Amino acid sequence: MPTPVAAIDIRRDLVGLLPKLRRFAVTLTGDLAEADELVQSVCQRGIAKFHLWNSGGKLESWLYTMARHQWVDEARRHKLRPTAGKGNALEQGDPASGTHLNPVEAGEAHRLVTSLPEGLASVFLLVDVEGHSYKQAADILGIPLSAVMSRLSSARLYLASQGHSRSPRRF
Repeated sequence: MPTPVAAIDIRRDLVGLLPKLRRFAVTLTGDLAEADELVQSVCQRGIAKFHLWNSGGKLESWLYTMARHQWVDEARRHKLRPTAGKGNALEQGDPASGTHLNPVEAGEAHRLVTSLPEGLASVFLLVDVEGHSYKQAADILGIPLSAVMSRLSSARLYLASQGHSRSPRRF
């Protein structure tokens, strides 16, 4: 039986979004193995529920929102804190990052972003790394626009203070 055209399109588009989806999942879970499981689950759910997607919106945003909802549901189900297991992501590099830094800089950048206090890493990733608007980030994360602005400001200040204290170069 041939696969419907819509299913083929979602699968093709999902492949292109996997690195971004994985980076976002790492900001939620704090653990690479859990992030990979979350991404796999979101991809399966996205394919199964593709008919529910509003094609007027961005597929990427729909998948991010689905990932956040699924992570919150899992955390509630297992009575875990969403940031449990953050050590694993800090110890390992994120090979899915699309940056072209050398391995030392990439590892340090990853550690800095994943060391952000709870709730700041996802906002920073969505706005400053992925280029979403504040409104889109608020919709994806299910938080008020003012919270996005506040968290992003806090994340930027935190990263600036960490970068200044760790960087051997002065600009």
